[in-house]
Amino acid sequence: MNQYLAKSHPVETIQEHTDRLMENYNLLKSIYPNLNVNWDILYYGCLYHDLGKMNLRFQNKIVNGIRDEHEIPHGILSLAFLDTTYFLEKGLSSNDLKILAQSIAFHHERDITYSSEALEVEIESLKNERRAFEYDKLTTQSVKKLAVKYFDKTRFSQENGSVFYDYVLVKGMLNRLDYAASAHIPVENNNNFLEKALEHMMSSWQKNNPKSDWNALQKYLKSHQDENVIVIAQTGMGKTEAGLLWIGDHKGFFTLPLKTAINAMYKRICSEIILNEHGRRVGLLHSDTYNEYNISNFLEEDVDDYYNKTKQLSLPLTICTLDQIFDFVFRFRGFEPKLATLSYSKVVIDEIQMYSSDLLAYLIYGLKMITHMGGKFAILTATLPLVLVDLLESEGIEFIPSKTFVNNTIVRHHLKTIHSKINLHDILKYYRSQKVLIICNTVKEAQRIYDELVENEVSDSINLFHSHYIRRDRKLKESQILELGDKHFNGTGIWVTTQVVEASLDIDFDILFTELSDLNSLFQRMGRCYRGRAYAGSAHNCYVFDGGEQFCSGVGFVVDQDIFNMSKVAISGWNGIITESQKMNLVEALYTTSNLKETEYYQKIVLNLKHLKEIDDHEMNKKKVQEIFRNINSEMVIPMSVYKENRLEIDEILEVITTKIERDLEPQEIKLLRKKKADAKNKLSDFTTSVAMHKIKNSVDFYLEVSKFWRIPVIDCQYSFEYGVEHVKSKTINRFIDDEG
Repeated sequence: MNQYLAKSHPVETIQEHTDRLMENYNLLKSIYPNLNVNWDILYYGCLYHDLGKMNLRFQNKIVNGIRDEHEIPHGILSLAFLDTTYFLEKGLSSNDLKILAQSIAFHHERDITYSSEALEVEIESLKNERRAFEYDKLTTQSVKKLAVKYFDKTRFSQENGSVFYDYVLVKGMLNRLDYAASAHIPVENNNNFLEKALEHMMSSWQKNNPKSDWNALQKYLKSHQDENVIVIAQTGMGKTEAGLLWIGDHKGFFTLPLKTAINAMYKRICSEIILNEHGRRVGLLHSDTYNEYNISNFLEEDVDDYYNKTKQLSLPLTICTLDQIFDFVFRFRGFEPKLATLSYSKVVIDEIQMYSSDLLAYLIYGLKMITHMGGKFAILTATLPLVLVDLLESEGIEFIPSKTFVNNTIVRHHLKTIHSKINLHDILKYYRSQKVLIICNTVKEAQRIYDELVENEVSDSINLFHSHYIRRDRKLKESQILELGDKHFNGTGIWVTTQVVEASLDIDFDILFTELSDLNSLFQRMGRCYRGRAYAGSAHNCYVFDGGEQFCSGVGFVVDQDIFNMSKVAISGWNGIITESQKMNLVEALYTTSNLKETEYYQKIVLNLKHLKEIDDHEMNKKKVQEIFRNINSEMVIPMSVYKENRLEIDEILEVITTKIERDLEPQEIKLLRKKKADAKNKLSDFTTSVAMHKIKNSVDFYLEVSKFWRIPVIDCQYSFEYGVEHVKSKTINRFIDDEG
């Protein structure tokens, strides 16, 4: 018997690899027996998907490491082993065979450029190899070209109706099984622990306080586990626990807008709720996952294995950003595994009001596809724009009516609206030496206010924080603001920030001074002041500058101008207590479809939804979609001064990253080198910050060539730990960074 190889690192035969798929197939079926997939088609897909690797061109590539330019993708060649007569006798329909053929042919996303003549030659050669290949699970010897009526190089699209979604399930799960088998990991880990973990946490609370119990919000979501729900709940009501109770013992994804918030939730769930076996139970998924796993002090798992299971969506509970799972809305080549996984998952969307108009469109369309496939969603938010509810309904997405949970017995905020631009005079007028938070709409405005405070020699320590710090400095700044913002910390100080603190950091300050942006954002900012405490003082603790006769900074490009104007009218002259119900009522009254239908914000949502519907299925590649979905109008750069100060270390890092992995290395050596390279990439990222692309197009000094697909602009700009990026130099003018964050 010829031992035909499927993999080279580590060496693995076709039969060994297929057996791993079958083990994972049985595991998937045992954990999710009610998964709405055609299990027979999926079984045959697992069995036949790699048989085309018997061809001699592929075997030569595996043994000698040299690719033959005339090689036909093995997925296409595998179709020659499908005996249609056998499958039809087994009860498969013509459509079933088409789904099977396309799932196998496209299980790797490669260009299909072969000629009919070349295919005939390869199939003829495969007949000899099939006679030398023994595998007890294969019952037919047939090797011939598959009839065009079952495969003609085209793919199913949404125009094919329900067949398209049947195909997505089979192809998506075949991909999942194949990836898991190649990585030697289980395709799924069973969620048989979350409900017990939450009960255990409640029991521990009851030991300290026998009256402890889930609140109304948490009980409501626990009782509606099988429904799509929308819940509005004020800050501090335990939305995390509520979302987890809704997920229960099902596969779940918990999405938040910002990485810092995700990291905090992940660490809390691991340390307070899931007290052991994190590597089998909880995943963290965003663009910086590997680094976060490396620095998790409670982590006992092998980082590479843990990271692999997370990326392959194998873990029962995943805390993630929207872009990591909702990019399937573009139906790019290879999107099927994510949508197939979400078809039997429950997705929690936290703080939906934080998303931009384009991301909201992607979210709405994604929920439409997920629910059509059988998945469930729960939207948990502090404020709910009613326009979102109308848009969900217009797309035919079913959910039970939204429910509000609020506690008006605790007064948290005394609000005063100041009819002027944010200014030092008024800040000092109402300033008390406590924990003071100042939030501006733009980096430029935050830097200006910070400068004025420093120049006036205010007695308290003064700090500046925004998104334009290199990652290394940003981490330190975050730890410092978290220390002062801890509700148990009794120190004093002033932090001047941007909206980067709105939802990403769990901080609690005594006084807030903020520019007006829009009501949603304003109430998020107010949540950083007396976050979970009752305010018994008589003076105001929140001061909002509405711009006076002018706009606040950022209006027109960070903040929608029409929504700003409506928000300004809504809180004009406010001078006193504002309850949680009043906040929610103000948001509901402003964010209606009738109010917003003529705004740029609303038009962008509608336009993006229209664009998503018009995209041709399988038109885009994944890299292009990632750029579009993340709305990347910024680029990671290294300021020139940072590069010069750290050049020796950066050169050493680049040397590790560019080290070639030799084929003759032992598997453990390859694994170790890959880890070193991944660590080096994370270290290099510590020297980068994000700057709007239009700011740097005339300001790049040179590009740091990291790899074939990654180069980092080194830009001519002022940078310091105190100010971050101050301005980018152009050949014509000096332009201050004035975008959001």
